Amino acid sequence: MKKFALASLILLAALSTGFAQNSKKPKLVVGIVVDQMRYEYLHKFHDRYTEGGFKRLMHEGFMMKNGHYNYIPTYTGPGHSSVYTGTTPATHGIIGNSWYVRSMDGNMYCAGDSTVTGIGGTASSGNISPRNMLTTTITDELQLSTNRRSKVVGIAIKDRGAALPAGHLGDAYWYDGKTGEFMSSTYYGEELPSWVEKFNKKKYPQKYLSKDWKPLYNIKTYKQSIEDDNDFEAPFIGRETTSFPYDLRELQEKNGGLGLISSTPFGNDLTLDLAYAALEGEDLGKGDDTDFLAISFSSTDYVGHRFGPASKEIEDTYLRLDQGLDKFFAYLDKEYGKGEYLVFLTADHAVADVVNYMKSIDIPTDSFNAGFAKTQLQGFTRQKYGEGDWILNTSNEQIFLNRKLISEKGLDLAKVQRDVADFMMRFDGIKETYTASDMMSHEYTQGRAHLLQMGFNHKSSGDVLLILEPAWLVNSSRGTTHGTGYKYDTHVPILFYGWNVEAGSSSRYCTITDIAPTVSMLLNIRIPNGASGEPILEITD
Repeated sequence: MKKFALASLILLAALSTGFAQNSKKPKLVVGIVVDQMRYEYLHKFHDRYTEGGFKRLMHEGFMMKNGHYNYIPTYTGPGHSSVYTGTTPATHGIIGNSWYVRSMDGNMYCAGDSTVTGIGGTASSGNISPRNMLTTTITDELQLSTNRRSKVVGIAIKDRGAALPAGHLGDAYWYDGKTGEFMSSTYYGEELPSWVEKFNKKKYPQKYLSKDWKPLYNIKTYKQSIEDDNDFEAPFIGRETTSFPYDLRELQEKNGGLGLISSTPFGNDLTLDLAYAALEGEDLGKGDDTDFLAISFSSTDYVGHRFGPASKEIEDTYLRLDQGLDKFFAYLDKEYGKGEYLVFLTADHAVADVVNYMKSIDIPTDSFNAGFAKTQLQGFTRQKYGEGDWILNTSNEQIFLNRKLISEKGLDLAKVQRDVADFMMRFDGIKETYTASDMMSHEYTQGRAHLLQMGFNHKSSGDVLLILEPAWLVNSSRGTTHGTGYKYDTHVPILFYGWNVEAGSSSRYCTITDIAPTVSMLLNIRIPNGASGEPILEITD
């Protein structure tokens, strides 16, 4: 009987401990977005990674191998918004990095806000806030769950990479390439915190740009990339070649001054420098409530656009970022304890291969001449409907028609949309076309039409939507870009590591809109109010 009672007490104690652990929350959540990171980079450069960087997340965390973006277009603004809101542009409203707005006959920047001004930095870089994002984020929900006791800080080189993840209630800081300082706007307060001002006085950008960008290792060992000097990459202004080393002091004047750091791996180092300063300056993770640090590494995107995914520059950039993450995670271990913080890592989109490189190795691809197509379209509409400016804007592979003129002429909008869509099918490089009327009257459940619909906002999107052939890009010569719904643009890392995350992996299809609901389940807080994604059960169960 005594043995039974002892066993019962031990069981009760174990259960109590288990309940206590389940109700406990992490000291800190770190959300990491690596701008333009393909999933394949986890494996392509794996042998050169340290044990404590990307490998730590892959082997000690949980990895969704088949994670994708579930909408078109795959750009930075929509990507960050979708990760943190758990929904797509159709709902959160960030349909591009910028988009045409009929009522103002001009473009709206995704994080633009004319009602606020800059704090620090230059005035032209300060009209920034998350107001164009129409739903809450996981960072908002964390703050609401603690009656705003939780602290949220978003940091990035790009303003949109900081402001959108920080949500409507957090604080955001981004880089001003003209002054070399991190700044904010009056949306967040009246002055920079003392820790940001102290950080800016250290002049890290000037220090990084005072040296050469050389390969981290012997360049002959960079086996995962093509020849260093080639005709496919875009050289810096003032350089005829695209080969190491790069004298950054010499390149500064013609390549954006202190903004040049964005196009080097040292922009990622600078972001990590600010991350350390934010953790210490705000005492993140040191209070009674869970805090959140949202980090976006922007330089991977700048380097990727200029040099492409097959370049030695992109290989070097990821090897350097890996070393930075190794040191950063070791710091978190020391400050908070291993297993006491939660990390997720993903990307805001992936990237297409360089068109001319693909052509050189006989892979079908080409560049779509958008200017020529627009001129031909203007001629077609004038011939068919009479004189007038029938086309207001073409951007983001969308065509905006002059609806006022269409109405004045007594024409049927849906019919004009279909005429224009059919005309665009005449051009090489156009694979499919859809109209706004299609998007509003049909529910597409699969394929590219479904991806378009998930990115289509009834109030903001264009009249005709274009899908290019696989591997085609708009007006592409050197370098590359992204934005399509093909796998090379949608397949990104989704990794969770740390607090209450068991090691493992899954090849099940999931989407980046599942990240925010997963964090919600782990933290036992409300899912963002517009979320359409579902928790990743392999992680939360």
